[in-house]
Amino acid sequence: MPGKSVKRRKNTKYVFVTGGVVSSLGKGIAAASIGRLLKARGLSVTMMKLDPYINVDPGTMSPFQHGEVYVTEDGAETDLDLGHYERYIEEDMGRVNNATAGQIYDSVITKERRGDYLGATVQVIPHITGEIIERIERVSMGAKPYDVVLVEVGGTVGDIESLPFLEAIRQMGLEKGPKNCLFLHLTLVPYIPTAGEVKTKPTQHSVKELREIGIQPNLLLCRTDRPLEKKVKEKIALFCNVSRNDVFDVQDVETVYELPLMLEREGLGKRLLALLGLKAKEPDYEDWKPIVKRIKQPKKEVRIAIVGKYVEVRDSYKSIIESFIHAGAFHDARVNLKWIEAEDFESRPAAELLCDCSGLLIPGGFGERGCEGKIAAIHYARVNKLPFFGICLGMQAATIEFARNVCGLKKAQSREFSDNTRQPVIDYLADQRTVKMKGATMRLGSYPCFLKRGSLAHKAFQTDAITERHRHRLEVNNAYRETLEQNGLKVTGVWPGGDLVEIVEIEDHPWYLAVQFHPELKSRPTKPHPLYRDFVGACVEHSESVRKKVASNGILSKQTQELD
Repeated sequence: MPGKSVKRRKNTKYVFVTGGVVSSLGKGIAAASIGRLLKARGLSVTMMKLDPYINVDPGTMSPFQHGEVYVTEDGAETDLDLGHYERYIEEDMGRVNNATAGQIYDSVITKERRGDYLGATVQVIPHITGEIIERIERVSMGAKPYDVVLVEVGGTVGDIESLPFLEAIRQMGLEKGPKNCLFLHLTLVPYIPTAGEVKTKPTQHSVKELREIGIQPNLLLCRTDRPLEKKVKEKIALFCNVSRNDVFDVQDVETVYELPLMLEREGLGKRLLALLGLKAKEPDYEDWKPIVKRIKQPKKEVRIAIVGKYVEVRDSYKSIIESFIHAGAFHDARVNLKWIEAEDFESRPAAELLCDCSGLLIPGGFGERGCEGKIAAIHYARVNKLPFFGICLGMQAATIEFARNVCGLKKAQSREFSDNTRQPVIDYLADQRTVKMKGATMRLGSYPCFLKRGSLAHKAFQTDAITERHRHRLEVNNAYRETLEQNGLKVTGVWPGGDLVEIVEIEDHPWYLAVQFHPELKSRPTKPHPLYRDFVGACVEHSESVRKKVASNGILSKQTQELD
């Protein structure tokens, strides 16, 4: 209730996940999978990511540098690992669930300027580490009590920028005791083909780095491409000062959603409970196992094109990729994604690039580069009745294409690309026109949307009102809305707070829908987002229709040859 102070539950447990040897080992997936192990036992779990970079948040970072910016319900621009957390433990994250070095230092410096430290010399220890600890403990505060808080420390052990974070969790472990804090270290055990054996030395050195800081890991997760023999695990345990039962090999899996099940079979769930002194029910994966099975052994396949600006870095579209996996599993189909650079459409025919695809998705992005290519791809999909799904900039490009080629507004353009355009069918939001600062100033987070009955969107959601997450500065210009609708681009979703266009559709098309928000941010393995679900369904139907037509033509051709 408002005004009522809420205290952290005293027996909250903390699990800290660190990584060593090399980056990109999959700490986020591993941490999220551990969260699933605990959730499957009925425990209440939340998660947090500590990022060592000095940026306040990833909102101003290039997708080529950082990958996807994950937006939470409360409008925080966060690390993409928060997407993994939400998908695995099915709990919404917020701005408290991601802390960066930039945020930490900014807070400490603000307090110093305000005089909060009473003239003391401000230092990394205790002020920076104290701020980090405060941020970690803040996650466990609130009306909902948590049994376990999982905290992932970004970067690799040995990185200079990670040291304050590692020191902070060391202090927490010392203060709260072994039954309340657990340290889990993800490392690499590589196989050397010329030697014909796996090598444990990288893991030994990684753990040595941790122990020099004062952290003794309780559990080791060893990334490997093959099962580790008993003698190898015993060697790792001996030199890393852990029990043989606390060394787990984490082999490559066919789908990352299989990892919780693999870790369960290895006994990690039971070991976590024992080390934390927790009691819980038997794990329940009845909703998880069928999804993994359908992902691994689908009955159908479909190819969908993604035409984007950052296709060289797949992590730029991480949530989109995962949403297609979820929707594909729902339809018992494998979605094969064909990645096409948007600029390719400016030099090659769309028919050539899309001829083997049963659907087209245009994702979000910023800047003019590749936009004309996206418009060309959308034009092909609209004219040739190819299922189409536009997201954020994808919707804006679809609006420009329709305005130019159907409404006769040949100069239609976005203000983002041309300040002097005479036909700005896409314009800045009213409160964005004078914004100078780039960080955290877009329209961010969850907003309501009212749906038009009888539309594809209403059919998908089966409700009159929804909430979805946003990250944009521009919108469909309402000055052109009547013209667009009169010519067939129907507005089927509107934000009531400002009469902003959220969804557009074309009726005389198998499936043509574009949205201003980012539906992929709310898709879950057990509950695919309705729009991705229906889009993939339309693509599967289109693929089967084409296949039947080809088969029919083949039969007719054979009959004709026999008659000749």
